[in-house]
Amino acid sequence: MDVMRGLGESGEPTSLPGVDNLMLHFTPYAEDWSKLPVIVSGDGCHITDDRGNTYIDGLAGLFTTQVGHGRSELAEVAATQMKELGFFPNWSFQHPRSLELAHKIAEISPGDLNSTFFVSSGSEAVESVIKLARQFHKANGEAERYKIISRKIAYHGTTMGALSVTGLPTFKAPFEPLPAGFHHVSNTQQDPEGAADAIEEAIEFASPETVAAVIIEPVQNAGGCLVPPPDYWKKVREICDRHGVLLVSDAVICAFGRLGEWFGIERFDVVPDMTTFAKGVTSGYLPMGGVVVNDKISSTLKAHAPMFAHGSTFGGHPVSSAVALENIAIIEREKLLQNVHDLEGHFGEELNRVAENHPIVKEVRGMGFFWAVEVTPERADGTPLDEDEYQKYFKGVLSRKLMEGGLVCRFDDKDEPVIQFSPALISDREILSKIADITDSAITELEKQLGYRG
Repeated sequence: MDVMRGLGESGEPTSLPGVDNLMLHFTPYAEDWSKLPVIVSGDGCHITDDRGNTYIDGLAGLFTTQVGHGRSELAEVAATQMKELGFFPNWSFQHPRSLELAHKIAEISPGDLNSTFFVSSGSEAVESVIKLARQFHKANGEAERYKIISRKIAYHGTTMGALSVTGLPTFKAPFEPLPAGFHHVSNTQQDPEGAADAIEEAIEFASPETVAAVIIEPVQNAGGCLVPPPDYWKKVREICDRHGVLLVSDAVICAFGRLGEWFGIERFDVVPDMTTFAKGVTSGYLPMGGVVVNDKISSTLKAHAPMFAHGSTFGGHPVSSAVALENIAIIEREKLLQNVHDLEGHFGEELNRVAENHPIVKEVRGMGFFWAVEVTPERADGTPLDEDEYQKYFKGVLSRKLMEGGLVCRFDDKDEPVIQFSPALISDREILSKIADITDSAITELEKQLGYRG
């Protein structure tokens, strides 16, 4: 399982009430939840816990707080909107903020992605994609198209449909049997040269007339920032067009500046038929997600379906929409997309500088402000670590030293073990270098204990 916060025990149990009442997300019961950090405040690229310890938030909350913590502008627009219209649904009604946001998203989306369906989270966005793809094909006279193809190791969400798209067997096991019609192929790390061809093989094997959509991330998160080969996305676009299959970019993580573009996919010069988004659209200040669809999908549904038979009570929530609009405005006026482009090289160079001094580091990869350092789970003599040793050294020593050094990041081992970084888009050279320095110190301690250093 992936582990957050830099990890390890944080000292004395929290004195705050509720530790026995709150069920945490993706947090093993084997951990002592009472000793996990309690984050009480944030300012810019930093967060502070209830004991007064301050950390660099090297994960931007969860690939989310693009404009950083403590932005009073976002609080102010939320308060203003609450006074005007705190809530009203987008079911048979409309309200100004969701209309304005849909218009703005159409302006910044690539190609002919012009219509947005709002929900409350990334999982709901992926769930909506499945429904949109299936209803589109039915409205288009191809009702037999229902199958979805995605990639192994890739994570796409927790709802039952999104979980079915997810390529992680251990995440699925507690909830099986899952819905049928979902197929998984090699990702670009497993098969760099043949990953696109594997999608075509899967379409042909499943019978092209039964395949509705291919869903992939611009840069795959699970497995550790898997950057595709330069021609991968263009090949997949051609394959989908050849077989009449919809191409979906799942940009829940990659959108709103994470890769230095509004939706991430722009880095690969391809326009999908749909893209999801969530997380960074509001910088996490309020929940929001959505799907942007192209003109072909929206016009087909309008012409041949009575309605898109799906809904969400809080989708396009007026307060979330107001915050999203201001968040986008901040990204624009502070030129944060350009900041990511300007500094991604520096960030990569700093992480590679760390790697050069550590034989345990296998690879550094990433783009924008989305990077991973892959480490080898073995001793200096090449002996693989058993499960107990792995827990002790990687989820103990390494994670604890990152936290003690003042860095919140992510240790992820859905595939090979990686340290992941996803800082706020406002980060400067000093912050990025500090992230690398803390990582350097933590890996040094790990190597000492595994016999790489005297």
